[in-house]
Amino acid sequence: MTYRIESKHVLLVLGVVLMVSCHGLEELNENPNQIGSDNVDPNLLVPTVIRGVGQNMVNLGFGDMAGVMQHTQKDGWSSGHNAYDWSNDSHSWNSYYRLLTNNKTLIEKAENENLDFHHGVGLIMKSYIFGLITDLWGDAPYMDALRGAEGPEFFDAPFDPQKTIYEGIQADLKKANLLLSQNQDSYFSVQSDQDILYGGDVMKWRKFANSLSLRYFMRLSEKEPSWAQQGIIEIVSNPQLFPLIKEFNDDANMAYVGNTRDDAWPTNTKFDADPQGAYFRIKMAKTLVDRLQDLNDPRLSVWANRIDVPLELESDAPDDTDYVEDGRRHVSQNIVDAYEATVGFSVDYDSLYVGLPTAMTFGAAYNLSENVNQGTLNLHVSQLNDRYKEASGPLLMARLISAAEVNFILAEASAKGWVNGSAESYYNEGIRQSLNAWGIGDTYEDYISGPAAYTEPDDIIIQKWIASWSAATEAWLDFRRTGLPDLQTGEASKRQALPLRFYYHIDEIDNNSNAEEAINRLEPTQFKGDDVSNNSAWSKMWLLQGTGEPY
Repeated sequence: MTYRIESKHVLLVLGVVLMVSCHGLEELNENPNQIGSDNVDPNLLVPTVIRGVGQNMVNLGFGDMAGVMQHTQKDGWSSGHNAYDWSNDSHSWNSYYRLLTNNKTLIEKAENENLDFHHGVGLIMKSYIFGLITDLWGDAPYMDALRGAEGPEFFDAPFDPQKTIYEGIQADLKKANLLLSQNQDSYFSVQSDQDILYGGDVMKWRKFANSLSLRYFMRLSEKEPSWAQQGIIEIVSNPQLFPLIKEFNDDANMAYVGNTRDDAWPTNTKFDADPQGAYFRIKMAKTLVDRLQDLNDPRLSVWANRIDVPLELESDAPDDTDYVEDGRRHVSQNIVDAYEATVGFSVDYDSLYVGLPTAMTFGAAYNLSENVNQGTLNLHVSQLNDRYKEASGPLLMARLISAAEVNFILAEASAKGWVNGSAESYYNEGIRQSLNAWGIGDTYEDYISGPAAYTEPDDIIIQKWIASWSAATEAWLDFRRTGLPDLQTGEASKRQALPLRFYYHIDEIDNNSNAEEAINRLEPTQFKGDDVSNNSAWSKMWLLQGTGEPY
């Protein structure tokens, strides 16, 4: 179920002191007029937190993570997106801890006034945000985080071990499930219009909590298989106690309103009409386009436009033949040869969809493009579907967790022998729910009877990767755990392997002994390159150490 963000929902609660227990924020002064748990309406905090989480997820999953996982590539200003040219000033967790500060106020207010619904929602969002932090960076402030307002001794909170954070997340999610286990009419002070995720529907939030718990148990499946297996079995074997998101109508989706630049889909051309703007820079990636074509996948037409002008080789034509006729560009062999020798990529003559190769040095010139300005319309490469020009729309949503993901997790658990049921059946249901979510459920029977039919467990992760379009962070985290899909780097890639984590930001590691201890617990890999410490995007956090994955 999806709810739009109305403007009144996105107002930040003025005066909240964002006292994050991380180095670099100790200069903030205490505000005597700050809004705390004693003087704020929790219903105003709920949309603030949800909106912040949703936007962060899209900024990741439709941003750099989409580049790493080769859903999209940029043809200009692309180094962070295509080539993961990251460093210790690339990604900061400050916005996550700011959200956690507001969320802490929500939880405190709910506890003080016995608002079980708001308490449960707060615990779920706390789990989601801390889960993101530890998934992306590794060890992080957790137990003593968010205590900066209590005094200087909390300004530099310890970086808790990743295992401790996952343990805390699972405990909070189990508590949230219990808090949300009553009948809908048992809860009070619930303002459905302020809940921009589920409209105050308690059961849907409960399913969200348990589905998130399932996600994190599978996240641990290579590092702590016994713990993960036990947790998954407990959830799956007790569907009445632990209901899950099984159908797309229960997906945790946050829609965009599109009234202002701040609440609009990030590639919209309503507020960014520059012909070199975000929409024109981002192209479909060849890796994804080719896989979708191999599978005859109907989602390709939902996500991408057909190319404007197909290319056609006239091998017997005189040199320098180059003309457009009946909507097709005809070129001679010498033009193709010169292009391929210069650019280093073969011409793609597909008449429908063409994706941009991974980490090209000069993507704007790909496929004989005559307009080589960065971030412009390439007539011979697939642009995103026109819907991604819009500021809002029925499919333009922040997708926090879905029925498709849950069913693929169950398929993987079944393939491991952890739960009853057929891996193929869960796999098929994951595909069905993804197609439903993208409005093309009527294509399921034809699709599942073709090349997408289940053959082996690897198929589960491949389909999960596809289904994570615009939410590619989860696909990256699956890749780290499984090595799937088998993605290759490009010529401009910073390292010859995909990254594993974000660098701790310079603001966090500057003169902070707690950060140094966390950095020393990271395990460098052969791809660390010239990074001066273990604080590398190619170092392994605890979750990956000893697993042999993905390299």
